[in-house]
Amino acid sequence: MPRPAARPAVLQVLSTEDGEAVARGVVQLARALVEAGWAAVVASPGGRLERELAGCGGVHVTLPLDSRNPLTVFADVRRLARTVTERNVKLIHAHGPLAGWTGAFAAKRAKIGFMTTFHRVQEGQNHWLKRRFNGVMTAGDRVIAVSDFIAEHIQEGYEVDGSRVRIVRHGVDLSAFDPAAVRGHRIAALSERWQLGYERRVVILPGRVERAKGHLVALEAMARMKRKDFLLLVVGDLDSKSAYVREIERTILAKNLSDRVHFGGHCDDMAAAYMLADVVILPAVEPEAFGRVAIEAQAMGKPVVVSHMGALPETVMPASTGWLIKPDDPDELAWALDLALSMEGDVKERLAERARAFVVEELSIEQMCRRTIDIYRELVRNAPRPATVAA
Repeated sequence: MPRPAARPAVLQVLSTEDGEAVARGVVQLARALVEAGWAAVVASPGGRLERELAGCGGVHVTLPLDSRNPLTVFADVRRLARTVTERNVKLIHAHGPLAGWTGAFAAKRAKIGFMTTFHRVQEGQNHWLKRRFNGVMTAGDRVIAVSDFIAEHIQEGYEVDGSRVRIVRHGVDLSAFDPAAVRGHRIAALSERWQLGYERRVVILPGRVERAKGHLVALEAMARMKRKDFLLLVVGDLDSKSAYVREIERTILAKNLSDRVHFGGHCDDMAAAYMLADVVILPAVEPEAFGRVAIEAQAMGKPVVVSHMGALPETVMPASTGWLIKPDDPDELAWALDLALSMEGDVKERLAERARAFVVEELSIEQMCRRTIDIYRELVRNAPRPATVAA
């Protein structure tokens, strides 16, 4: 009796430089591949990714893909080429330029398809060497952009033929970011940890504490507002010795905001953190490649106020699930905050329903994975087809 044909595999490659959020998306995509009848292989330097990948039926290959040493790269290429043969890989998908070079060489050597995802703006287009290095991300048979903003960056900065570009927005895990799934003890634990009390409303500004996020704009907006019935909770990693953090501290003192600004630091339970918020803000002063925080907050039914720049406008339904404001404009942020904090109960409930529905319909992990796998099918002959429902 003949042996059944091995399932075609997609090999995703990424480096540590690509970040934890990208790694999570890689695992989610691997899980969706397995469920859709493919085999999933991931090559990376390793870490927590390995255990999660094994749990969803994927295979991990440990390679030092963080290296720029040509000898290491060529050794990795040979190893990837062997993996292609051993695992019936039909397509290599790179998530960043470091791993992309290895993946591109291996795909060429194995004579299979190669594609990439632009997760962020690749800096250095004006420097020929940096531009050449990042250019591997445009060498794919398909190039995924995570937003319209990134698609424009690709086509303008690298002159890529638009027929090869596909837009697949990042998605949120709706099971993790679900208001109904967050128990009260989780919310209470964070409230106690951050000593928020119950008498004031909470505005959350999530993300790493860096100038691009617009903390200074938020402080200036608070200082200009008549209402004082809320506090600002900054949730995210920070370097207490950085010049920017010291500038924030000086501004807080100068604006007499010491009792109204709390620093929460790193948080491993952002779903519960959003439940504490009345409003979530992202007053960015530099373009964002996507804006994951905005869709997480809306999945939790929270109104958002975000800067009208980069990809952030793509993550909000203006005047329906949140507000778009001019970048670096404290007056406009103050105006939007006052509107958001003034909403009555029934208005807040309707907004929460719209926000959750918007994310479910357009920005879920399932949508992201399905659209990506559809692109795989464009490039792989005899690929597993989606299941059909009998009439």
